[in-house]
Amino acid sequence: MQKVLFITYFWPPSGKATLHWPLKIIKHLPVYGWQPMVLTVDEDTFSQKDESLLKDVDPRLKVFTAHTLEPFSLYRRLLGKEKNAPLTASETISTTNHSLRHRLSVWIRMNLFIPDARIGWYWNAVRRGKEILQSEPVKAIVSIGPPHTTLLVGNTLSRISGIPHIPVFIDPWVDISYYRGFKRSKATLAIDRRFERSVVDHAAHVVFVTETMKQDYIRQYPSIQKKSHVLYWGYDEEAFQSFQSHHAPDQEIILHAGNIYDHQNPVNLWKTLRQEAGKGRNIKIVFVGTVSPGIRKSLADEGLIERTEFKGFLPYREMIEEMSRASYLLVCASEKRHVPGKLFEYLRTGKPILAFGDDNIEVQRILEESHAGMIFPLNGTGGEFFQRCRQFKTDPNSVYRFDRKEISGSLANILDTIAPPAETRR
Repeated sequence: MQKVLFITYFWPPSGKATLHWPLKIIKHLPVYGWQPMVLTVDEDTFSQKDESLLKDVDPRLKVFTAHTLEPFSLYRRLLGKEKNAPLTASETISTTNHSLRHRLSVWIRMNLFIPDARIGWYWNAVRRGKEILQSEPVKAIVSIGPPHTTLLVGNTLSRISGIPHIPVFIDPWVDISYYRGFKRSKATLAIDRRFERSVVDHAAHVVFVTETMKQDYIRQYPSIQKKSHVLYWGYDEEAFQSFQSHHAPDQEIILHAGNIYDHQNPVNLWKTLRQEAGKGRNIKIVFVGTVSPGIRKSLADEGLIERTEFKGFLPYREMIEEMSRASYLLVCASEKRHVPGKLFEYLRTGKPILAFGDDNIEVQRILEESHAGMIFPLNGTGGEFFQRCRQFKTDPNSVYRFDRKEISGSLANILDTIAPPAETRR
């Protein structure tokens, strides 16, 4: 088998959602004739831990680590928090926190850490990567971003070694959605754009997890059109083999899984839920993951706090269990290029999906093709969904194509164009 080096900042026991794509792709890739190796950080001090994910790592997989210098201890000091106090993503970039300390920390994050807060990993990761490439006959390098620092690492190692590089964009780079509403200087943007261009220009292939993001990048960088691909975020079929739906018939549970930020707040949905509850519907709202201060305030303003349960971070399998209890699944796209990763796990459950997102044609198409639910503008009420929710019956055949085992095969086909197999496989 030919060897491929994956560069991913997040890796078990980190519970960061971003790691699920490389974790499962790597697990299935040997079936298609490629032997993966991993370069990751020695310790992620920001994300919650999910020890259960370690079971998905093949003990034979070579995992290399490099030390990082993260700025989060400084951030904690700026906010007056204890040294080891937990942080949440929705908290660190909240738009409703107007304290001087928070605004200062956000300005530093947006303007001094380029391309992102994990840039302190870059030099050690490059150094460790060079050692790996000197000792292992690697044929291709695949890097996963965000953090987009990993794409810089992959780009540098590729230029040094001549080994082809495939950056994978889980989210856009320079204009990622959570920068919205924050000021970045012209100099910062110019440097960041130069980094982005360097990566996509040099790449052998470029992978995006949405078609809309791919087309947006092609508009910005026309030269990458023939080397751009879409491999959706997908879901893990193995995690659903024993999945059974068992929600309470006398209660309607609306579940949102994953982090949700101020800029994703469907403010009029909360009004609709208050009205529906007033009509006698036994409605409960459940959040798994972090919830921004702005959304908590909106829920309080509508008198829904007593009907809401904030479960916080849960290990992956417990999160799937929470989905099984839900009546409806809520997903909020950040912008038109965003197809939330949880959408694919939602689809696999077969539960009706209530989506919000402005001009998000891609999410709309996926929901319509699978007959799984509806999408509304972010300022929509969602009222029609609750009138039609019993009509949605997800077509399983439209969902199975998003199994990450299938997506892994698609990545192997791309890798084969870089280093054709010595003999026929599969």
